[in-house]
Amino acid sequence: MKMKVLGLAAAILFILSGCSLLNEAKDTLSYVNDASDYLNKATAFANDAPSIAQQAVSDQQATKKLQTMLQEMKQEINSFNKLQAPEIAADLHQQLVDQNNKLTAGIDLYLKNIHNGLLDPSTLENTEIFQSVQEISNILDQIKQLGQ
Repeated sequence: MKMKVLGLAAAILFILSGCSLLNEAKDTLSYVNDASDYLNKATAFANDAPSIAQQAVSDQQATKKLQTMLQEMKQEINSFNKLQAPEIAADLHQQLVDQNNKLTAGIDLYLKNIHNGLLDPSTLENTEIFQSVQEISNILDQIKQLGQ
């Protein structure tokens, strides 16, 4: 009787540890997908923002569009930073959070410049915004390797 109970307990532990590995793999894949979605949004932002900033110098509509774009990117950053990364990606996620903080600082600076009437597209290109997006892209490439 004791052997049957021990055997059943061992089987349950084996199944539960398998479930844990399965859940960890599922969490990692989910995180990789979320990170990829975020990268797509950050890349689109980096591609679109300079031309809209150029238009915003002489067009109020473009200025409002740029402000909205900058604010939406900040929201995306905040949402991504709040993600719970799986243990295997924790260090990479922290690197992303660090880059996101630089990106947020660049966005805040540019929003401040817009508010103060100092709209200059070259400022956008020279801030850490685009350097941070490139760094984010490099880190996310490493994260994608986790999902393979």
